[in-house]
This record gives sequence, structure tokens and C-alpha cells, in this order.
Amino acid sequence: MSEPLRVLFCMGINQNFFDLPKSQIGVVWKAFAGMLAAMEDLDGVDVLGNIDDDAHMVGPSDGWPWTCYVLADVRDQETVKAACNLFRTTEVFGDDALWKYAKIEARIGRALTVRPDVKTD
Repeated sequence: MSEPLRVLFCMGINQNFFDLPKSQIGVVWKAFAGMLAAMEDLDGVDVLGNIDDDAHMVGPSDGWPWTCYVLADVRDQETVKAACNLFRTTEVFGDDALWKYAKIEARIGRALTVRPDVKTD
């Protein structure tokens, strides 16, 4: 079996979220929490941790620095794609999807280790 992919899911909140009346933002947060739970439940995803930067990042995030991050070991690229697709399939307000209010980008690599073929002495 091959080593899992180390994936950093970078997530940003879009301007559409900030345009909502305060009375409606809870609906988006509930959908976002549901998406995170669905990501953790995906077969082949082992969430290692997450970081929320909402105390130091205020307003929409169009790229780095992102609003929040999830670090996970993921079985393969198809599973990474399935995790990202949750933004398209998680419903908000019944006729919108989460991607109207938030975005995701996956950075794929491997765990940082000293390779055995690299001389260290």
C-alpha cells in the first residue's frame, strides 16, 4: 500500500457570506460545520488537525492567508477531489451550495521527513 498524501485544505470565506444579514449567517456556519464533518467521515481521509484564523483574518479571503485550514492524510487524489467537491454538494438555504459562500484549495504533498537516500553526517 502506498503512503497517503499529506493534504492541506485551505479554505476562505467569500464576500457573499459577508453580504448576508446577520440573521442568516448561522445557516452558512451550520452548512460549513456539516461539510467539515462530512470531510472527516470520507473513507480515506484521516484529519490530523485544523486551524481557524478568524481572530487575525477579518473579511473575505481570496487566497493566502486563508481563513481556515484542515491538515489530513488522504488515500489518493480522487479522495482529495471528493473532499473539495463537498463545497459543491453541501446545500445552503435549500437552493445554494456552500461554494457560494466559501472556497477551498488543496495543497498536496507528503509528510516532511529526511529521505533515507540523503546523507546526514
